[in-house]
Amino acid sequence: MPTLDPRVDVYIDGAPEFARPILIELRKRVHAACPEVTETIKWRMPSFEHRGMLVGMAAFRRHCTFGFWKEALLGKEPEHATILERVGRIATLADLPPKAAFAKTLKRAVQLNEQGIAVPRGASAKAEAVPHPAFAKALAAHRKAKQVFDAFAPSCKREYVEWIAEAKKDATRARRIAQAIEWLAAGKKRNWKYERG
Repeated sequence: MPTLDPRVDVYIDGAPEFARPILIELRKRVHAACPEVTETIKWRMPSFEHRGMLVGMAAFRRHCTFGFWKEALLGKEPEHATILERVGRIATLADLPPKAAFAKTLKRAVQLNEQGIAVPRGASAKAEAVPHPAFAKALAAHRKAKQVFDAFAPSCKREYVEWIAEAKKDATRARRIAQAIEWLAAGKKRNWKYERG
């Protein structure tokens, strides 16, 4: 029987309706892969520890996310890299990776913690975000938006680049690019609505 933290129950109950079954399933999968896992709340989000930080999950207005603490190490192993890509943005249960492959990646994360393998300093830094060609063209055509984009930290750039890259249809991508140019011209980060201040 898993040990459940009631604060995680409160978090799930307070999440948007679409997110609850996703969070419940993710929680179930973590406990199945590592029965000794300890639940907690870190950074106001459900987190799971086993000999150190292991994974965490969060719900937003339109999607959930699931993150591995040692993503930089797991991402170097091709069989786990595809799982990491799938869990960054989850909007429905169908977006979850297959259970067996997901469990394999979770167990590898557990193994890294049990072996005491640390993420080397600087290894967590992601590569420079490369804009979609249509986004790059739109930036080049709008000087103010390009100046703001170029001045952003890599993480802020990546938020725009990934949001545009995630569009499955050309029309959706075009709308997102137009919105991005408008926000950038106003000096806004991608998630400016959620910033305090």
